[in-house]
Amino acid sequence: MSNRELPWTVLRQTLANMPADWLTLTTHRLDIYQESQAKTAFLDAFQALVQTDRLDTESLAQLPTAYDYIRLGHPLSCLLEWALMIPVGGQAAHCISFASTTMPFLAILRQNKLLGKATRLLHTGTLPIQLDPHTLRQVYGYSFELEQLEVGKEPRPFAGTTVWYEEQPQLVPFQERGGCAIQLMQVQGLGTIVWLAAEEVQDYSAEIQHVRRRETIAMTPQQSLCALQQLVGERGPVPSELEQRAQHLPVLEQLVREITQSPSGKPLFASSGLSMQYALMMGLVAHAQEHFPEKQIAFVVPPNCYGGTNDQARRVAALLPQVDIVDFPVDGKHDMVSSLQTILAQLAAVDAVPYVIAEIPTNPRVEVPDLEALAACLLQPQFTPSGTAAVPAVLLLDQTFCPNVPFLSESSPLHAVPTLSYVSGSKFPSGGRCTAAYASANPAAEEYMPLIEQQLLLCDNGATLQQLEILREQLPSMLERIQKAYEQTAAFVAFIREVLPQAHIHFVSEALAQRGFRPSVFSLDLPTRGTRPEEREAFKRALNLRLIERMIREIPEESKYCVSYGQLKGCYWTIPATSTQGTTKEEDKDYIARVAVAPVFNLARHQEVFAAFVEELRAEGVVSS
Repeated sequence: MSNRELPWTVLRQTLANMPADWLTLTTHRLDIYQESQAKTAFLDAFQALVQTDRLDTESLAQLPTAYDYIRLGHPLSCLLEWALMIPVGGQAAHCISFASTTMPFLAILRQNKLLGKATRLLHTGTLPIQLDPHTLRQVYGYSFELEQLEVGKEPRPFAGTTVWYEEQPQLVPFQERGGCAIQLMQVQGLGTIVWLAAEEVQDYSAEIQHVRRRETIAMTPQQSLCALQQLVGERGPVPSELEQRAQHLPVLEQLVREITQSPSGKPLFASSGLSMQYALMMGLVAHAQEHFPEKQIAFVVPPNCYGGTNDQARRVAALLPQVDIVDFPVDGKHDMVSSLQTILAQLAAVDAVPYVIAEIPTNPRVEVPDLEALAACLLQPQFTPSGTAAVPAVLLLDQTFCPNVPFLSESSPLHAVPTLSYVSGSKFPSGGRCTAAYASANPAAEEYMPLIEQQLLLCDNGATLQQLEILREQLPSMLERIQKAYEQTAAFVAFIREVLPQAHIHFVSEALAQRGFRPSVFSLDLPTRGTRPEEREAFKRALNLRLIERMIREIPEESKYCVSYGQLKGCYWTIPATSTQGTTKEEDKDYIARVAVAPVFNLARHQEVFAAFVEELRAEGVVSS
């Protein structure tokens, strides 16, 4: 195969033999994934198979994990990006596919704003209907030029980055265009692909990938498969999903209203939890800019919460001078309510607009604050130094760990607090089958939803048709699955407490469970030994990994080293500090084992293996009988 020959034969053979998991998995094992080699390890091993003509299903299934989470990329998106670069002699690292039509342009604008470079978007046809130049300039703070170019005419010189945009009914290879450093190809119904064509912008690759990681999603496996089939001539254009998506929304909106018990307006559906969080944050920024244009905006964020939440909040603040991040200690030795009382008083003293992000239960220590005290704290009037009323707080509540709890209902302690609740659908709502998310408001926060929806549409981060279909299938059984998973989890926790009382387990109490807090995750601090704190910490960390590796080795059909939970079957183990807290400050990380249990779970087998592990610890003198 020559350097610029499109690998049709290779792609056809690969697609014919691809493992089923390439289309269905949403999360992968962390023990066979190296983040520094995302995409490259997979493609290097794939190309070795090409050279040896071993493109059978079994060989393809043994390839290294491309990305640890399907939202960031996957085997089919990697194959697509690799194939598109062969005809132009480019590197796969310089091709990045997005499910969104607009986020690739926002990714370029973000990088150029940080670099202080001008941006020009050239196009011959129409631009995506979602692209709203006014909002991009006003709310996001981006500066750029839009220029429609006559067909056949050369672009005028420009002191900055020139981006070429084109829309195609189906995927075709890129063509080199003089004077255009970056090309964007929107493929009808499938998303948009970025080619960093000029050497001067090829170092943008990591930053554009990071936007895909944090604010949106990669082209999905199903979309990537369609694109690859178009590339080799096995499929025609994909029709628009808008009409079919609209048919699912009334049913899904009613399901979410019943689950959340919110009497408020329609819920929103996004392509991922972080896609939804980005729309929530930017919608609140837009509201503050309109109603409090002279005030600073403060996002109050737990420093040890999910790393994506932390990272995204700080990325927003890095772009907007009027946005600050305030650390919000919430668990362990800190009490969420006491911390918040102090922070809200401090923000009132500088007359800032407070937006509070919280996970309930907290992650990974699974703590639930006193909701009545939390509501009283959020509703307590605050005053500026001049004696005027401070702006009341808005609560952004990530309730992914307990989507069954009706925080938005009229009987909730939070009913009078402006509360926006969101849930990652890759967990219990879809049983781990898709990355979608949904968000709802209580009546006190309903005014924010139109602005949030506007940001979701601008970013083209709405849930795909397939995601909506999966949610419609899975949501009706969600509450039942949550209850079954909680029962399995509680039984496993009780067993560990019985056979290893020296372990410290972070899990909800029976009293909290009676109030509806029934998560299927717990965190485990194993016993340790040593004379110095550093020695004890190192021993504990090693013991955590030893337990996880044993569970995976002895129960491979169920136990998995993975960041997820809420799946339909099995047990998932991770160390938050090295997975979900990847971008969290080192001093805020939790080097404990987090365990997630599914409703279908071989409890007896896990108890048997854990008991054998405890016997080893006794034999080694780590714990006493």
